Amino acid sequence: MSAGTENETTRTAEQVEIETSLPSVHRRVGELPTWAFWAILGATVVVVGGGTLVAGGGVALAVVAAAVAYALAVYATSRVVEGPRKATDRLVTVVVSAAFLVAMAPLVSVVITVLANGIARFDAEFFTYSMRGVVGEGGGGYHAIVGTLIITALAALMSIPVGLLTAIYLVEYGRGKLARAITFFVDVMTGIPSIVAGLFAFALFALFFGPSIRMGFMGSVALSVLMIPVVVRSTEEMLKIVPNELREAAYALGVPKWRTIVKVVLPTSIAGIASGVTLAIARVIGETAPLLIAVGITTGVNFNPFDGRMATLPVFSYYSYVAPGVPREPFIDRAWTAALVLIVLVMALNLLARLIARAFAPKTR
Repeated sequence: MSAGTENETTRTAEQVEIETSLPSVHRRVGELPTWAFWAILGATVVVVGGGTLVAGGGVALAVVAAAVAYALAVYATSRVVEGPRKATDRLVTVVVSAAFLVAMAPLVSVVITVLANGIARFDAEFFTYSMRGVVGEGGGGYHAIVGTLIITALAALMSIPVGLLTAIYLVEYGRGKLARAITFFVDVMTGIPSIVAGLFAFALFALFFGPSIRMGFMGSVALSVLMIPVVVRSTEEMLKIVPNELREAAYALGVPKWRTIVKVVLPTSIAGIASGVTLAIARVIGETAPLLIAVGITTGVNFNPFDGRMATLPVFSYYSYVAPGVPREPFIDRAWTAALVLIVLVMALNLLARLIARAFAPKTR
């Protein structure tokens, strides 16, 4: 009896020690209410941020000082009330949230600036008139919008089949040195500067038509050089996540490999592929450097990408800003509006990518 009682006493002491060192569901731990964080935030903004402004610091310094003070105040208060583990979690949450806001600040600033400066000429005239015969106010970017859509459509028409077939080869067929070489060159092409793509297109066409050649198809070739590796990479990743069990089930039924790819693999991954292709188009639609070299600029509408120069929104915005006429203000307004139209197009393409991904996503029911 004495030995059992001694063991029971020892176990009880060990349990007490564990309970005192680790959080337990039976122990009631304090928790800060939601309003406490808003109160701390308001206090740090008023005291630290306001004090920094009064002391002569700029707005950026005041924001940084208030953020650091808020993080320290939250950590100290949570440590006293909730304990060290919860306080560390609160501190990391504040740091991650601050990093997110820092990353979003330039994007929000760009959108607000472009919207504020470009909304003045975001009217029907801008979308229905070109710059032919316009030397001052008036005119629009109709010719640049048409050129951008034609050149980007041709680039997509060339890039999507090549990118899809290359990705299918790498995932389904590629083995050995050839596959490794293709993967290596795709990685290299993903990181090349856009100006290199423009120089490549210009050099290629200058060999056959002379150094004075400029046409929209050259810009499509340059954009396709930038677009193909993006399509290959996105499609390759989507094909890799298709379960091998689906392929093996098709092979067990005697389905040929090419038919398995067409009927099983591609339909399963079509949502991600369509989304990646749309994002690749959005990535190249705003390129300026290759179009400056390969396409140039014109003031009129040109629907033929194989004959003469064409205007595009990035180049139109660039020339309106760096080489304005007299008076200067109408050209600057048109440059901002062209940038706003580009942002709207990219946003529309991103929304389209989401809709396509949702529409073609495999049904789980």
